[in-house]
Amino acid sequence: MRRLLALRGVGEVSAWLYTTEFFGWRAFRNRREVAGLAGLTPTMRASGDLEREQGISKAGNALIRALAIELAWSWVRRQPASALTRWYRERFAGGGPRLRRIGIVAVARKLLIALWRYLETGVPPEGAVFKA
Repeated sequence: MRRLLALRGVGEVSAWLYTTEFFGWRAFRNRREVAGLAGLTPTMRASGDLEREQGISKAGNALIRALAIELAWSWVRRQPASALTRWYRERFAGGGPRLRRIGIVAVARKLLIALWRYLETGVPPEGAVFKA
């Protein structure tokens, strides 16, 4: 929890919930397991020649998924120099509100995976700023 709290944009409630509800009781083997348990994986529908994406799966922990999206908004606002924020701004900032909401779900998934890697290896997300 202390490691997450050291990052700017991550509050006490977010760090505590991530630690107790998500990262504290399960060992993940790869990034797909992290995103799958949070319900932030894409769902594809293939029927003959037609292949469509139907949004995120929503099969995982609803509390963690909502927290991840809220934390993604906070991250974009409070970590302007991070690689993840720059990617979001380059790709989605020029679009309308709907496109930005779609993009923030992608940021939430990438941020959740980056935080998992940070807790496992000690390497913070690229360009992340720590609290003073």
